[in-house]
Amino acid sequence: MKRIGLCDFPETSEETTEWQETVRVVALSSRVLAVAVTGAEGAWRAYCDAVPGIRHDHEWGNVLTNGDKLSQEIAAAIFPDFADVPYAR
Repeated sequence: MKRIGLCDFPETSEETTEWQETVRVVALSSRVLAVAVTGAEGAWRAYCDAVPGIRHDHEWGNVLTNGDKLSQEIAAAIFPDFADVPYAR
């Protein structure tokens, strides 16, 4: 595994099969979540969307599937933990 910042990324196809992405969730309000996720390619991306606001721990997956991708500038401000990892274009 290759470590970039606080995240590990696979370097071989064998490592890719066992690799787990890093996910971070930030509630911007009770009904708006921003979700960041790393990809096996060694970059990260972040999405934002409205949610019912009942169970954030269950709602964040829908944000990854249906949310709007955030610009790098906004994503970096919300998720400073990913500062050393390239942002996916």
